[in-house]
Amino acid sequence: MQTHFAPADTKSTPLHITTFEEIVNLPKAAADWAGKVGYKAGLGQELIVPDKSGGISCILIGNGTDDARARSRFDLGAVATRLPAGTYHLANELPQDKAEEFALAWLLSGYTFTRYKGSPTDIPALVAPADVDTIRVEAIAAGEVLTRDLINTPASDMGPAELEDAARTIASTFGAKVDVTEGSDLLRQNFPMIHTVGRASNRAPRLIDMHWGKQGPTLTLVGKGVCFDTGGLNIKPGGSMGLMKKDMGGAATVLGLALMIMALDLPIRLRVLIPAVENSIDGNAFRPQDVLTSRKGLTVEINNTDAEGRLVLADALALADESNPDLVISMATLTGAARVALGPDLSPFYTDDDGHAVALSESAAKVADPVWRMPFHGPYETMIEPGIADLDNAPKGGFAGSITAALFLRRFVKAPYIHFDIYGWQPSPAPARPKGGVGMGARTILDALPKLLSL
Repeated sequence: MQTHFAPADTKSTPLHITTFEEIVNLPKAAADWAGKVGYKAGLGQELIVPDKSGGISCILIGNGTDDARARSRFDLGAVATRLPAGTYHLANELPQDKAEEFALAWLLSGYTFTRYKGSPTDIPALVAPADVDTIRVEAIAAGEVLTRDLINTPASDMGPAELEDAARTIASTFGAKVDVTEGSDLLRQNFPMIHTVGRASNRAPRLIDMHWGKQGPTLTLVGKGVCFDTGGLNIKPGGSMGLMKKDMGGAATVLGLALMIMALDLPIRLRVLIPAVENSIDGNAFRPQDVLTSRKGLTVEINNTDAEGRLVLADALALADESNPDLVISMATLTGAARVALGPDLSPFYTDDDGHAVALSESAAKVADPVWRMPFHGPYETMIEPGIADLDNAPKGGFAGSITAALFLRRFVKAPYIHFDIYGWQPSPAPARPKGGVGMGARTILDALPKLLSL
């Protein structure tokens, strides 16, 4: 797909974003034509205005009503898929955040997953709106495309080794370093829970460790890389297993975010940790009521082998914490409870730092990447404390499942810590977001990094 803007000096057709009330302010020929055809300027509604020779004079894009805009995002830029071939430019000014949303939506509206069927969608070219940071928007688009492609690829072609390959490809592009601990070496290097979760698969589990940057504050991103989740011996029913190729959505999202950070050459020292496993069923699969000892030394009673994501993340988070980073952020398709609470479109996040929470919430509104703060609720700590081990990986009762999972992860981190419990999937088509894998929270984090890391 196209992830770049046309050069600023390219001959192009003007686009006018307008509400119904603002039509009178358009050039007379455009206003007259809109009146003649009864154009109402509904949100994202396009109107081609002809010139005297039968060509295109300009195109109107409806900006809708306040209520319509409050209930949607990306509608304006997604008009790209419905316009004639050519090159376009925005004729009227928008606030910078809205101009960037429009430009990003334009690029992403051309996304299709074509590895197995079809061909890329061709969309018209766009001259980036004035004051839009084209390099930044193009980097964001490229990172989002990477995330979508990784999630959309089925587990037959996206196992732990292929996830490692994706990380190595990004690293080679930007001069990052990748170290991988694989198979039985996980035990020798003290990553016992990553090994335990992945040992039943014939595709070796591994920990992917990528480093980039030589100066600035330290940021460690940890992404859940469960390339397929059968549920283990607590096997999922068929309806719940159908989307489990996306259970590496956390890894895909942190790799997309890492691409954005490196492409923009941000002044930070970045580390990306991805525990990559398949949670499979075999004679050597881990069992309910096993007790595992983590890298940190905390013991964990297994009360459900389908709560495996927090186990592999725990070892990776313990490693992350050993280098005392300025900030650790984990991203994982971790709990169904998060979807029950907030649905598929909102990304819940957890932090003990009110300043971090404000920064993320403000950035989310600015970049149209919605997130919602959830509490590390201390009184629920007893729910993750079983009788015979330090921690329980699957508290009984079914209450507060996303919160108890976040509390479990927090036990492995002393550094400043933010956890995102994302979905990573667009269940039905929406503007610039076709059904399938989707990035969640990455653009918010990227925008908030100057505040989160005091850049």
